[in-house]
Amino acid sequence: MKAKKVISMVLVSVAAMSLLAGCSRGAGSSQEETQSETEAAATESETEAATTESETEAAASESEEAETAQSEDSEETMQSEDEEATAETGSGELEETPQSETGTEAVQTGDTQEASADDTASQGNVLVVYYSATGNTEAVANTIAEATGGDLFELEPAEPYTDADLDWTDEESRVSQEYADESLRDVELVASTVDNWDSYDTVFIGYPIWWGIAAWPVDSFVENNDFTGKTVIPFATSSSSGMGESGQLLADLAGTGDWQEGQRFRSGADEADVQEWVNGLGL
Repeated sequence: MKAKKVISMVLVSVAAMSLLAGCSRGAGSSQEETQSETEAAATESETEAATTESETEAAASESEEAETAQSEDSEETMQSEDEEATAETGSGELEETPQSETGTEAVQTGDTQEASADDTASQGNVLVVYYSATGNTEAVANTIAEATGGDLFELEPAEPYTDADLDWTDEESRVSQEYADESLRDVELVASTVDNWDSYDTVFIGYPIWWGIAAWPVDSFVENNDFTGKTVIPFATSSSSGMGESGQLLADLAGTGDWQEGQRFRSGADEADVQEWVNGLGL
């Protein structure tokens, strides 16, 4: 009897130990699974954090590159504008001053064919009007008159310009002051009207180029005459400057007449060049 009890107790003990061992293994397995899940979650969190950090750094890099490119474009644009502004201002002013007419030619002397306001002939229908500071424009005007059989009319300032007045390098000279102050450009002429004006249907108007425009003594003549029904052909002399808008500005000032494009001649122009141009006009 005792033996059975002992065996029963042993069996109960073994069963209890087996149960405890099973529970212990279950708890351990659950703990391991929990720890594994925790570690996996931590790893995933670290991966996401790393990915987010990488994306943030990439976005910051792209932003910096965009700002750099924009800055470079801005600098290039400013540099381009500066270069264009420099190109526009340049050093061309020297070519657009009274020096334009002087060139290397000596001032002509002796008799000329110009007519005064009182004795301008009316035999032809061509009139050559001109203002000449140093003689270059006068020489071209004489050639045009010979080629067309026209009459000459010289524009003479009531107060003639001296060599000192024409010194464009002197800021205090007469032309420099007139250039700086447009109100001083109203130059009074000895005569601004021509006898028998209505008999001329073609009028040449010549002048030196001063600061890119017609020498302003010509303005008074243009303002004081009606060019209705007349063909007006401007011509100019300069050492290097072109006609520019000088002819158009005179046409605007006149407000009447059929103004042509005109022609610029270099200082000391050959007579042959002038005659060739006149012949090409078909007068």
